[in-house]
Amino acid sequence: MVRNATNELLQKAKKSKSDEFYTQLSDIESELQHYKSHFENQVVYCNCDDPRISNFFNYFTSNFKELGLKKIITSCYREQVKNLFNTEEDEKGFFFEYTGTEGEKNKPSSTDLVYFNGDGDFRSSESIELLKQSDIVVTNPPFSLFREYVAQLVKYDKKFLIIGNINAITYKEIFKLIKENKAWLGINLGRGISGFIVPEHYELYGTETRIDNSGNRIISPNNCLWLTNLDNFKRHEDIELTKRYFGNEVQYPKYDNYDGINVNKTQDIPIDYKGYMGVPITFLHKFNPEQFEIIKFRKGNDDKDLSVNGKCPYFRILIKNKRIQTEYIDLTDQER
Repeated sequence: MVRNATNELLQKAKKSKSDEFYTQLSDIESELQHYKSHFENQVVYCNCDDPRISNFFNYFTSNFKELGLKKIITSCYREQVKNLFNTEEDEKGFFFEYTGTEGEKNKPSSTDLVYFNGDGDFRSSESIELLKQSDIVVTNPPFSLFREYVAQLVKYDKKFLIIGNINAITYKEIFKLIKENKAWLGINLGRGISGFIVPEHYELYGTETRIDNSGNRIISPNNCLWLTNLDNFKRHEDIELTKRYFGNEVQYPKYDNYDGINVNKTQDIPIDYKGYMGVPITFLHKFNPEQFEIIKFRKGNDDKDLSVNGKCPYFRILIKNKRIQTEYIDLTDQER
C-alpha cells in the first residue's frame, strides 16, 4: 500500500508540465560522478529547470570548471516565484545561460532571466532553438510526456542523461532504442534514487516518505531510473553466470508460444543454454551488449504475451547469450 501510494502521487505530479517533483542534489551527484569525462567543452541544456531552484543547475555551476563545461542553459515552463512549489502560473517561460566567466552570477535572480515569447514548453520553437545549441541534455522531464521527450532528443541527435519511471523501458519506443543500442540504463535505479522533493500540499504517509534536515518533504517511490546514451562502465561488465540449464530443466519451463525458456531472475540465467531465454525487465540494468543480444520484448510467435502452461509471467525480454561457454555444453553432453 505504501509503494502504491507514493507511485500514485508521483504519476499525478508528473502529469503537470511544470513538474512538481524536484530531484535531490545527492541523487544528481551520485549519478553524474560516472560521466564526468563526457562533459569537457560541452554545452549542457536543462530544459525542465528553473535555474533559481534547480539542483541540476546547482550541480553544473558548482562543478563547471572541474567538468570543463563550455556553457549551461536552463529553461523553465512558465513563470514560478522563487520557491519550489508556486501554484500560480504566468503565461511566459524563461531561460538563463551561464558560461562560468569571472563575476558571472551562478544564482540568478528574476531580473537575470530571459523571457520567452511563449510558455517555454520543451516542444516550443523557442526551446528547440536552445536545444539545437546544446550538446548534452540532463534533467528530470515530465513522466507523462516521456515518450515525446525522448523522441525529440533522438530527432535532434542529442546526448542525454534523464530520469524516468522504470516502466518507461516497457514503452515500445524506448525499448526499441535499448534494443538497437542507442540508449541504455544509467548506474542508479529503484532504491538507488533516494527520492524527490514535493510541495507542502502533498500528503506524506507511509515508510517511503520523510522530511530531511533542511525541511524538504521527500517521497521515495523507488521505481525510477536514469536513461542515457552516455557510455558508462556498467554496460561493459559481464553478468556472472553460475546456474546451469541441463540437469535443472524443471526450473526453466518452455514457453507455450515461443521456442525459449523462462528465467525468473537475472541471477538465474543459465551458463549452458544456447537458445532464447525470457528474462525480467530488470535485466536491462545489468545488460552488456557484448555478452547478450536482445531479441524482442514480451510477445510470442502468435503476437500474444509469452505464456507458460497458459499463464503469462510478468513482462519478459527475450535474449540470447552471445558468448556461450562451450566447455559447459561439452560437459553436459558427456553427462547426458
